[in-house]
Amino acid sequence: MRIAAITNSRIPSLTANSIQAMKVCDALTELGHEVKLIAPAEADAADWPSLAEHYGLQHEFEVAWCPSVRLFRRLDFVWYAHSAARRLRADLIYTWLPQSAAWGMRSQYPTILEMHADVAGRFGAWWLRQFWSGGGRRKMLVTTHALQRALERSTGLIFPEQEILIAPNGVDLDRFAGLPEAREARQRLSLPECPTAGFTGHFYEGRGMQLLADLARALPEVSFLWVGGTPEAVEKWRERLRSSQISNVHLAGFIDNNKLPLYQAAADVLLMPYSSSISSSSGQDIAEVINPMKMFEYMAAGRAILTANLPSIREVLDETRAVFCPPGDLAAWRAALGELMANSSRRAELARSARQEVETHTWLARERQALAGMQ
Repeated sequence: MRIAAITNSRIPSLTANSIQAMKVCDALTELGHEVKLIAPAEADAADWPSLAEHYGLQHEFEVAWCPSVRLFRRLDFVWYAHSAARRLRADLIYTWLPQSAAWGMRSQYPTILEMHADVAGRFGAWWLRQFWSGGGRRKMLVTTHALQRALERSTGLIFPEQEILIAPNGVDLDRFAGLPEAREARQRLSLPECPTAGFTGHFYEGRGMQLLADLARALPEVSFLWVGGTPEAVEKWRERLRSSQISNVHLAGFIDNNKLPLYQAAADVLLMPYSSSISSSSGQDIAEVINPMKMFEYMAAGRAILTANLPSIREVLDETRAVFCPPGDLAAWRAALGELMANSSRRAELARSARQEVETHTWLARERQALAGMQ
């Protein structure tokens, strides 16, 4: 099929939603479809080699940038994007915007809408209801059962079972094949040779950065590897750690996605220290519905996972695949991390179980399910 994928993410950028959109398009292309990703012209256009390096992509697809003025609430962008879809003679609209999905249905395109958070703003629920009004071939992907419940609560709708798919995020397993043991990965990255706890991702509110700093202070024998964050956030935390005399944290900064597996492999334990309230890049609280891509990367990296005990995380992980701690409970996190570091067989058991489970969570399998019945 010819697929017009319409995203509101800035391409390229450091945001998780931009990475997710690019991974989806990579998988759709691998499945043999002609994909054109259409993004708002809010970032400088980039050539394919740069995008492939930045996002860790393996299959080339077209990326186009259309005008977008925030004053118009993306409606101008949606109009330009759907004009580009008509010129492509698209067989399918695949989008992350309810406005675009509603427009696609009104234009009689088969349409797939991906939702990663509850609707927001004055018109969010209204646009989603427009997508579900009337006939036509459509499907909505949500990353968790919790998100389905939240959207039904916000819109007052009950989504038809045959037109909704619970589709957690995925991972490219090929990129995690043949990873070295943690000691060798640390050698390759010139990291200290000592027990290492790793964190990859953004430093937004609710991601547990203060808990990580407190853990580093409480466990000076453990090296903490932080990968990610904007340059401004990294510099702020570098100064904060320095002033607090915490010296066992290595701030790697943002790492291109194609290099990330080696950094994750350098850890003995990988951490997801979420709070009970979590801010997304848009500022929305997503704690109820979160389905982080790094969870699947951690599972694929073959390392033990220590995570905040959130219901949406438990839709994928259980006690055979991870150790859970109450959000923000420093004493519990310190004890759990210390016990994991002292028990290599327990770490290996958790890693094996998580690695086995993640085999069913590839981007390719996810997008094959997404397209089922839409061709």
